[in-house]
Order: sequence, then C-alpha cells, then structure tokens
Amino acid sequence: MNVSVVICTYPTDRYEVFSEAVESVLNQTYDDIEIVLVIDGNEEVHEMAVADFGDEETVSIHCNDENRGISYSRTKGAELATGDIVAMIDDDAAAEPDWIETLVRTYEETDAVAVGGQVLPDWQVEKPDFFPDEFYWLVGCDEKGFGEHMEELRNTYGSNISFRRDVLLNVGGYDENTGRKGDKHIQAHESTVGARIRREYGRGVIYNTDAKVHHKLFEYRGDFRWLASRSFWQGYSKRIMDHIIPEASGDKNEYLADLLTKHVPERLVSLVRKPELAKVKQLVALFVFTAMVGFGYVYAILKPNLLDDYEE
Repeated sequence: MNVSVVICTYPTDRYEVFSEAVESVLNQTYDDIEIVLVIDGNEEVHEMAVADFGDEETVSIHCNDENRGISYSRTKGAELATGDIVAMIDDDAAAEPDWIETLVRTYEETDAVAVGGQVLPDWQVEKPDFFPDEFYWLVGCDEKGFGEHMEELRNTYGSNISFRRDVLLNVGGYDENTGRKGDKHIQAHESTVGARIRREYGRGVIYNTDAKVHHKLFEYRGDFRWLASRSFWQGYSKRIMDHIIPEASGDKNEYLADLLTKHVPERLVSLVRKPELAKVKQLVALFVFTAMVGFGYVYAILKPNLLDDYEE
C-alpha cells in the first residue's frame, strides 16, 4: 500500500519547524512513502525546500502560483499524490517513527475509508496553568474526552488524518470556504471533509490512538487573549459549518453537553476536595472560552448576508 504524505506550508519564519516535520516523515519505519510538499505561493520558501529536499527521490515539491490557503493546498497535494492513501500532517508537527506504519495497518485490518490518530501537545514553553485540557481543540490537539481507541469519529484533527485518495477526491477534497477567508478565520477544515465522506460512504474516520503526532505549541498559543479570540472564531466557524453541512452540527453540540454536564461537575468536585489556584484559573478559563464560542456563534447569526458566500 503506497502512502502519500502531504505537508503544506507558507510562512518563511516557520521554515525550520516545517523542515522538522518533513524529516519526521522521511524517518518513518514504513518504506512505501512519497512526500508531497505544497508551498502556498511563497517563492522564498519554495527555493529553500528545493535546496534542502529537492534531491530526495521520494519528495516532490509544488509551489502555488499565489497564496491560496490551507484547504486549497491540501486538495492540491492530494491531486498531485500517487499513493493509495493520502495522509496529512501540519507544518509545525512531528510524527512518531511508526506513524504511517500504524495508519497502514489499520487500513489493512479494517475496511476503513479514512484513519486518523492522536495529536499530542508539544509545548515549546511552559504550559499555562490556566489552560484546561478540555480546550486543547483550540490549538489543534486532542482534548480530554476526544474519542476512544479505534472508535469511528466524524474526523480527527488536521495534523493527523488520512484518507483513501479516491475517497477524498471523490467528495471534492477540502472545502475552500474553510481556512482563512479575508479577515475571518473559518476553522474546521476536516469537519466538512468528514461529513461529506459520511454522507457519501456512510463511514467516519477510525481513530487509532497508537498513531501519534506531536504538535508544537508556541508561546502565542498560550496567550489568554489569543485563546479567547480563537474561541470566538470557533463559534463563528460553527455557524458557517452548520450552514454548509447541517448534519455535522451534532458532534460539537454533544461535546458542549458533555462539557457542562460531565467535565465541569468533575472539576468542581476536584476543586472542593483539593483546592488549588490553578484549578480555579482553569475553571474560569473554561467558562470564558465557552462563552466566547457562544458569542461568536450569535455574532454570525446576527451578521447580515454572512452566509451568501458559503455554499456547498
């Protein structure tokens, strides 16, 4: 089974961590891999990538004619790929050596159309004491209660997801309405893909927790105001997703229900039994981030003509 790993990048100042992502794929225990690098319209980064990886037989490098966004780039990578399976990893992540081997084994042992794995946080600074594990999804990592081993989910996160190539392309690849759109930050790149695959094939993404990727979290991702803003745009994005893929709305609603009925009570009990300032901070952050998600959703509802540009 041939696997194509697509890695997309754009900013020059992230080239070093992008290179580490590429190296982590070059060092996989599975042999039958090609790597497709998609540079999103940055000629300087393209030249550096060609200099560093152009001589690698298993690496192909493409540069978009202009900055087109992550969704376009990932679909382009899948179109350029030749593998039976297309795997995605972010440019600021690093895969464990058996990542692809574990994904392939899942395809071979099941009838999966898509397989994903764990995205583990790799803090580049000390983790903020206010950061609640339930909100790791804000920074692209698996949050507390994300899923069980080998459970079938709508989608895993973008740093650790793979598809049968024909399935991904048959549903149109990634929706270009997602990702940055003007000054808006439309999230949930994988949600629309997962929902379309479920609609077309009646299947979800198998979540194999043994397939692990480490996502680098830099200092700005631990900034409270950045996280609050990110929460707002997540709520905004949810409204867009509910419009584009109405059937995809249930998963996050279930998560929010679990948050309020399970995780918050657990935290309150823990706080009563063993009071700690960090626990108080995390509880406050949990409520603030949840409120900001709600504000973003309501803002999107009240914004005139918001959905005119977002159609299936």
